[in-house]
Amino acid sequence: MPKLKGTFLDEITHDIPSQNWGAREWAKDFDAMKAVGIDTVILIRAGYKKHTVFESEVLDKHIGMFPVYTDLMDLFLEQAERCGMDFYFGLYDSGAYWVNGDYKKEIEINKEYCDEVVQKYGHRKAFKGWYASHEIGRYEPGVMDVYEELSIHLKKLKNQPILISPYVHGIKQFAVDAISFEKHTSEWRKIFEHISGLIDIVAFQDGQVGYDELENYLLVHKQLAEEFKLECWSNVESFDRDMPINFLPLPFKNLRYKMELAERAGIENLITFEFSHFMSPNSVYPAAHGLYKQYRDWLNNQGYKLPH
Repeated sequence: MPKLKGTFLDEITHDIPSQNWGAREWAKDFDAMKAVGIDTVILIRAGYKKHTVFESEVLDKHIGMFPVYTDLMDLFLEQAERCGMDFYFGLYDSGAYWVNGDYKKEIEINKEYCDEVVQKYGHRKAFKGWYASHEIGRYEPGVMDVYEELSIHLKKLKNQPILISPYVHGIKQFAVDAISFEKHTSEWRKIFEHISGLIDIVAFQDGQVGYDELENYLLVHKQLAEEFKLECWSNVESFDRDMPINFLPLPFKNLRYKMELAERAGIENLITFEFSHFMSPNSVYPAAHGLYKQYRDWLNNQGYKLPH
């Protein structure tokens, strides 16, 4: 049976609230992750607009950042090392240049920023991968340039796997202009043709289409990834897109169903966005505590030997 092997870490918050945790709270949460078998953590982004996880001379020079009072990069690496987890570093998202078509500037900043990151943290034991945080749902030629130039640069800096987690331009997020399954398939074939040999792992977000459609998408993602020699994971979202309040923890029955569909499609590695908010026993949301308990009980019932 499937289980979640990884989770994103989101503290440069974009559309979910900060939980205002310090080092002790994060240590407690990493313990909770480890207790259900999570062995990979992925920083969703190391910077967004004027916020970042550590004092960066590069970002301050280009953007002019707000103060950083806690080095979250060091904190996350320390906890990942303590818990024996792999850490994937998420890039900087300007929230401006690339979304407005200035791909060259987005690339320039990220290259220089990643040079700085490797200089400061590249030696750390847990630093095992890159996450290209510029998410897309459709073919965008400019973002292909971002992926290509940054992938080449990142592999030269530190030759380790590069992950992306794209979305489906589906009805739950794009009600006005959602695209068909056929259009999605053709556009992603074109994208995979471009990124094959550059990106190593693709983990599509699974929450933008209906549960009755999801299996078809999972199957075609697995098929395309194999065709173009990418590793296929699934980002099993643990928040609910069907509620009018954005965003609350997902019911366990829906989480389990999505995991089972991924298994039926032959996808073995499952990650989630995002443990700490939506399924942690330490979350600001009481419903997340319940999701954690149900998930842990289910794992026990499946015969998994969980860490203590």
